[in-house]
Amino acid sequence: MKNYKFTINGNKYSVEVGDINENVVDVEINGSAYKVELDTELKAPARVKPVVHVNTSSNKAAAPAAATANVKNAPAAATAAGATLKSPLPGTILDVFCKPGDAVKAGQRLFLLEAMKMENNIDAEKDGVIKEVRVHRSDSVMEGDILVVFE
Repeated sequence: MKNYKFTINGNKYSVEVGDINENVVDVEINGSAYKVELDTELKAPARVKPVVHVNTSSNKAAAPAAATANVKNAPAAATAAGATLKSPLPGTILDVFCKPGDAVKAGQRLFLLEAMKMENNIDAEKDGVIKEVRVHRSDSVMEGDILVVFE
């Protein structure tokens, strides 16, 4: 059961949201039980699969890059010579942990991205050197926006 405290027009409400069966929700407001019918049936949120795009069109032979999620299933980063790291989903950059010229190691955190009210670490998958960082703290990014370019 989830508990919430609301103040609506100066009135305080203690709300407990219980079981959800199809489109009916058990709700208790200030100790009174209600069955609330939703207009449409709730569906489980769609799972977001991180996508990392690697640009290997440079003159140098690019090393292959792989994308993996960290322990908390946050988006992963791939690093390779001449590679670009693109945002795997829309969100807001909360912090940037790298700058041009930095040598990064596999598993090193590069960005903290807030997406869908969750903080996601974007980590380096392989060792590399950062050529250009294209985002700053508080920037809003869309899926596919380039975050960093590697040498």
